[in-house]
Amino acid sequence: MDARDKNQYGRGHDDGLEPLAPLDVAGASSVDALVRAMSRTAFGGRSLGEAADTYEAMLRDPDCFRVVTLSGAMTIAKQGLMLCEMIERGWVQAIVTTGALMTHGLSEGAGMVHFKHRRSMKDETLYDKGYNRVYDTIELEQNLDDVEQLLQSCLDGLPADTILSSRFVCERIGRRLSEQGEHRGILRSAYEHQVPVFVPAFTDSELGLDVAIFNHLRVAKGLAPYPFDPFQDLEAFADCVRPHETLGIFTIGGGVPRNWAQQVAPYLEVLANRTGRNEPVRRYKYAVRICPEPDHWGGLSGCSYTEGVSWGKFVPESEGGRFAEVFADATIAWPLMVRAVLERMEAHA
Repeated sequence: MDARDKNQYGRGHDDGLEPLAPLDVAGASSVDALVRAMSRTAFGGRSLGEAADTYEAMLRDPDCFRVVTLSGAMTIAKQGLMLCEMIERGWVQAIVTTGALMTHGLSEGAGMVHFKHRRSMKDETLYDKGYNRVYDTIELEQNLDDVEQLLQSCLDGLPADTILSSRFVCERIGRRLSEQGEHRGILRSAYEHQVPVFVPAFTDSELGLDVAIFNHLRVAKGLAPYPFDPFQDLEAFADCVRPHETLGIFTIGGGVPRNWAQQVAPYLEVLANRTGRNEPVRRYKYAVRICPEPDHWGGLSGCSYTEGVSWGKFVPESEGGRFAEVFADATIAWPLMVRAVLERMEAHA
């Protein structure tokens, strides 16, 4: 093999490579300036900067229907107001999440308090005191009892033929919080801005248990329990998506919310193929996710967007799809991204 000719070495610019730049923290006059500068560094910093660019493009596309999916303990981690801000600014048209996120968010939205965990307190002591630990944070059992009472008040008096779904339950709670008007919270903001909230694994949460208990109490009173139909959620979400040719998805974490929201594309495709119905082709054009899960563990939480192309969930990059993945703790990366994009949108409104 012949030795390389130094005269033939590329100079980077000759091949259209994008140059990097040292990160000048003192020279960054805003969060947006910092995040833009991070996009010209490497590793997670570059991923975050590029994700902010992709998210901005998603928000500036006037035809884009934007879905937010969330898993992980984001509300007990006090990130709830960030989602409220996104809802209130019109950045979100549908939310898919876990019941736990909405339960802890409801505690906050109803004015209850979460606490720091003190490591010197043993978990068996926490149990005795009604302190439910989520890693480094405490949710009071009393909060959950109060949430149950709030939920029951939202469901009392419904017609006997009512069929429940997660969207219906979340909307009822949001309406009650809006009527009370005391505290800012996700379900209140979603209700007031007509953003549907879907919880596909509803029974895997305190809210789901509370609905089950509510039905047991009805039976004890000689009343029929309200049936719960998750397929109402599936069809309602599909109805949200059908009118929009351009879709975008912003994901925190992964899990059931991520896959449930993404599978609407193959659902419509399979529905057309197997029933002969005239269904539109709907795939996500924009996709941004913040999740530390890598794809080599084999879970859906870590699978790449390019893998999702093979399932018909996303528009390929060759056809205009635009994806960004940030492998980081969302409590660090999410606020930086939202603040940076917020500054951009306000500067060029």
